[in-house]
Order: sequence, then structure tokens, then C-alpha cells
Amino acid sequence: MTKGPLDGIRIVEFTSAWAGPYATCLLGFLGAEIIKVESLAYVDHSRYISFSTGTEFATPNESSVFNTLNLNKKSIALNLKQPEAVEIAKRLLEICDVTIENMRPGVIKKIGLDYDAARKVKPDIIYLSSSACGQTGPHREFMGYAPTFAAMAGLPHITGYEDSPPSNFMGSIDLRSATMSAFAILTALIHHQNTGEGQYIDLSSQEVIAALCGDVFLDYIFNNQSPERSGNKDKFMAPHNCYRCSGYDNWISIVVGNNAEWQGLCDAMEKPELAEDKRFSCAENRLRHLDELDRIISDWTCDQDYYIVMEKLQNKGVAAAPSMSGEALFKDPHLKARGVYQQVEHPVIGKDWIIAPPWRLSETPAQIKRCSPLLGEHNEEILCGLLKMNPDEVRRLTKEKIVY
Repeated sequence: MTKGPLDGIRIVEFTSAWAGPYATCLLGFLGAEIIKVESLAYVDHSRYISFSTGTEFATPNESSVFNTLNLNKKSIALNLKQPEAVEIAKRLLEICDVTIENMRPGVIKKIGLDYDAARKVKPDIIYLSSSACGQTGPHREFMGYAPTFAAMAGLPHITGYEDSPPSNFMGSIDLRSATMSAFAILTALIHHQNTGEGQYIDLSSQEVIAALCGDVFLDYIFNNQSPERSGNKDKFMAPHNCYRCSGYDNWISIVVGNNAEWQGLCDAMEKPELAEDKRFSCAENRLRHLDELDRIISDWTCDQDYYIVMEKLQNKGVAAAPSMSGEALFKDPHLKARGVYQQVEHPVIGKDWIIAPPWRLSETPAQIKRCSPLLGEHNEEILCGLLKMNPDEVRRLTKEKIVY
């Protein structure tokens, strides 16, 4: 295998769930060595349950969800309630370039592995803390999961239909936070490369999602108005909606941004007269007659396959795409052609489908080198190999349940 752009970078993580582990998974795709510190007392819940699918797992080593989030990693299981285990963790910090944790603010300090403790053993360490609301401020100790990150960031309030409650966002919010964590770590690594300085990164998931909703802030600041839920409608573009197609729960998203695209839509529908209809002659008029416009388009799409509708519209220069279900995504010929879904051999799960790295780097390709680790799988490799500990000492630590 070729070396990745982060080859030679070593990261130790004290993370669980999605927002922490996926950040290091992305960096692992790029060649970084990832050591995951785990515990039997507080096993990462994604080893036992999938909140997205409701699936529960009998053992900590059969979760496809955990596998997807922790590819390319090594696992060491330490009882961090024991001082000797904390000292082992500090020895790991000493030989690592980056540390990331996503415990509730204050917990990592009680353990004795916070940033101040880390830089005493590794002065130039890059240390990221990911939490719901950040390490400072009145809400710093708030618990958080993806739906609460999103709610506190304002995203659900503007998502949904006028007569419905705010939408509830799930795991994708965690993954957006994780992606921003990976980005922040990369910028800190560049700074370290240029100056030799490490630094502390305080990442708030609330602020990550809020930053990705920047237009909401701008609308309030400049116009003194707060956007409300409006379904699929847009203030300026029409049509701008999802339209039912043939088959069960099949829909296509169609967006027209200007009169040339409107002409393309009329041509695709074989309704040239609509292009001359004064009700639809400009975006302002189309918005004024939106209900009638949506009815006309729905009548055209309702008995057609959504891929066929997409091809007709795209060939006319109109932005259109199927609203893809999970099954449709998995079977999508374009994603198949790009190798988005791959299988990795796992010792317990067997052949497990995973999502490939989302980049194509020509010289230093992102790679999946191995499946996720079994709980504590690399204890001996890390303790005896990396830390040069005596095997008899490791056996003692295991017997005393300092190492699991």
C-alpha cells in the first residue's frame, strides 16, 4: 500500500459514539496511526447499539456501526479509574502527535488526562476536545447528542413544513461535527509543521452546526427577520420542490434557477405553451402561482421512473435528481461505478459493507487498511511493542484489571 499524506502522524483518542470516532477515522484514511483507548467499564455504546436502525448487539465486537466509524484503528483497553492505567495513557500521549477526546467537559480532567496534563509529558501536543457546547460558557457541562447539537444550533427550527414541528436531526449532525474536528486537527498539524508549536482546540458541536447555517444569522443581522419553516419552498426560485414519481415513495427534486432553465423544463415536459404562459413568465410570477405550478409538474412526473425524469431534465440543463432512499443509494449505478461501497473482512461480522473514504487523491490515496479493532485487540502490541513494557508486567496489569 502507498503511504498516505498523514503517514508518520500518531493519534491517541479517548472518544465514543460518532462525533469523536469519525473524526479520527477520516484522519486514519489519510494514513495517520490511530490508537483508541477503551474501557470495559464504559464501553463505546456504538459497539452495542445502532440508534439509527434500532439494532442491538450481544457482544462488543459485532457492530457494523462501530466498524464503519473505527476503520484502520488499534484498540487498547485500560481501566482509567486506576492510577497505573492513567500513567500508561500518559506514556501514549508522550509518543503521539495528536489527542482527541469527546467526554463531557470536566471528565477528562478528573481522570488526569486533560490538556494541561498532556502537555506536561508532550509540550507540543495537539489536543482537541469535542463537546456539545464547548469548554467554557454557561452551557459547558450540557450533555449532548446529534438532535440536541442541531436544535441548539437552530437547524431544526428552519427545517420542516409550515404547519409541522421542527425536524429532528440524527447521526449526520455528529458526522458534520466530526468532519470539522478533522479539519481543525489538520490546520493545527500544518501550524506545528511550520512552527513546532502544539495547541489546544476547543470544538463545540453547537457552533459547528450553527456556522453551517450562516445565512440564518445574516438574515437576522441585516434584515431583522428570523426565517421560519417553509417546507421545500425557496424565496427566489420556482419550481423548487420534490415531486412524486412512479413506484413506492419515489420522488424527484427539481429546481429551476432562471428563465433559461424554466424553458428547459417546459421542453422536457413537452409543454412549450407553458413557457409563454404569463403566470409562469418569470420567477416572481411562478412563485405567485406556485400551487398550480407544482400540480402541473406533479401530473407530469407521477407515472414516470425518477431516473428517467432526471435524465430528461438534466439533458435540458435543469437541476434534477432522485430523492434517494437507503436502498436506492446502495444500488445507485453512479456510486457503484465510483466504488463508494466496499466490503471489509471482519473476524466476527464477516464481510461487512462500509462507505469508502470520500476523497480521490491521485498521489496519496485515502485507504482502508483494516476493519475496526476488537475491544482491547492490540493491548500486547501497544504495551510490549510500542511502549516496550515487559510481558510479565503486562500480565500482572491484566490480572489486576488495570489492563482489560
